[in-house]
Amino acid sequence: MTRPMRIDFVSDVSCPWCVIGLLGLEKALEGTADLIDADLHFQPFELNPDMPPEGRNVVDHLTEAYGAPPEEVAANRSVIRDKAEALGFTMPMSVEARLYNTFDAHRLLYWAGLEARQHMLKRALLEAYHSRSENPADHDVLIAAAEEAGLNGEAARAVVESDQYAQEVRQAEYLWQSRGITGVPAAIIDGRYLVSGAQPAEAYEEVIRQIAAQPQA
Repeated sequence: MTRPMRIDFVSDVSCPWCVIGLLGLEKALEGTADLIDADLHFQPFELNPDMPPEGRNVVDHLTEAYGAPPEEVAANRSVIRDKAEALGFTMPMSVEARLYNTFDAHRLLYWAGLEARQHMLKRALLEAYHSRSENPADHDVLIAAAEEAGLNGEAARAVVESDQYAQEVRQAEYLWQSRGITGVPAAIIDGRYLVSGAQPAEAYEEVIRQIAAQPQA
């Protein structure tokens, strides 16, 4: 008999390490499907809440934000690209790539959670941004991702073209930050155990198995 286990995955659509972490977690959940019935929830975190609508070049932003030379930024992005490719995810890491505001994407993800399609939308948004360099602040991109995830396009448009779920997303962001989450990805398992950073599947699976072996709280 499997044990129910809630997993909150705190992340941002624009975060490439969140892709790596999610892919590792997904593989871990496949490996522990005989032990747990995972209840996966995606929680909002904005890496660049003040990003203007037109966005900004990724390399320029990272160079300024971290004081790293463009060559170092490019090398780090190549490492991420290779890790993603090894996990079957295409992430070109173009020098022309841009960062965008992701608040509307988080609002749409909140709604998708109410519709039981949150995981599917999360994957569609990650592929739209990281694989195809589409703008996750663009309402047409968001609606297309919603439809790809099996959601109603007109309902999705009603969400993104309003301020629906803005308060809920802000409250969730504050909640997780108040609990000490300052970087992403972060996985909170069973409401008690924090796994920080983009871990490989083996690391997630080890933690899940350890928790599953304990008496349920």
